[in-house]
Formats: sequence, structure tokens, C-alpha cells
Amino acid sequence: MVRRVFAALPLPDEVRQALAERIEPLRLPGRLIPPPNWHVTLRFLGWVDETVYERFLYGLTPVEEMRRFRVTLGRLGAFPNPRRATVLWLGVDKGSETMEALNEVTETAAVDAGLDPEERPFSPHLTLSRIRPPEAVARVVETGIEIGWVCDRVVVYQSRPARGGVVYDPLETLRLRR
Repeated sequence: MVRRVFAALPLPDEVRQALAERIEPLRLPGRLIPPPNWHVTLRFLGWVDETVYERFLYGLTPVEEMRRFRVTLGRLGAFPNPRRATVLWLGVDKGSETMEALNEVTETAAVDAGLDPEERPFSPHLTLSRIRPPEAVARVVETGIEIGWVCDRVVVYQSRPARGGVVYDPLETLRLRR
């Protein structure tokens, strides 16, 4: 079986709801990512077969030795920049060091499973909308939204097309220690 896979940090349901309520009045441009799909990606693998997938999972065992940590999201930003944005995101204000350590584990697991190393540097963020064609979003990125939670798990998801977009199905959950 071949699947499109990524490892990420999910948001608890109550945080998703609170964040959705806070961003609604901002009238963000572009195609909004549905709240059930909100997450912070640690490593995108792409299309992988069962052997690569199993090797990747095996390489994630160090995750379960890592401790839970506090995450705070706060600053809005845009890729590639606010003058010509194609992606609007919410940045990580607290917890990025632990996210970087988790990214290193997932990156090592992916390479050890036979995938090419990720070329782009890790930049932890939560994607809020995709903007086509590019648009100036300086008025939006001046806004800050502070919201936080205790991250207690890493989830490996399968991404699959569905009516009206994409659905992320959790495949594996790795719990962080207390």
C-alpha cells in the first residue's frame, strides 16, 4: 500500500475551537484551512510504500522518551513574504526548541527509512490559509493571536483527497512522557 504521509503535532480540540473563534473576525484572505486539519508539521514524507512507512515508524521510537512541552502560537506571518503572500501562517512563540528536537528525530527516521533529506530548514508554523493568486497581507500579519497548550503527542497522518479538500487520517500516535 502506498500512502501520502507526514508527522505532526496536533492541536487539542478546545484549542482549535478557541483559535477558530479568534481568527474569524480577521477575515483572512485565501482558502482557509479547515480547523480539523490544523497541525504543526514536523516532517512531510510524501508518497511512501509500506516498507518505508514501517521503517519510518521504527525510527520514531525516541519520540516516546521525550517530555511533554508547552506550545504558544502568536505571530502571524506569510510565505514567501507579506507583500506577495501565498501562505498565511501562525508562528510558534514558545516550544520551538522542543519542536526542533522532534523534527531532528523525524528527519533522521525519514532518512534512515530511505527518503531524501529535507532541503528546506525546519520552520515550525501552523498554516491558516493558502492564497492564490498571491496577495499583500501586511494588514493581517500585524495582528497577533496568542494561544497555547501542552503538547503531549506526535501523530503520523495519512493525507487523502476528499470532497472539498483534503482529509488527514491519524495512523499512529506517539505519546510524549509526563
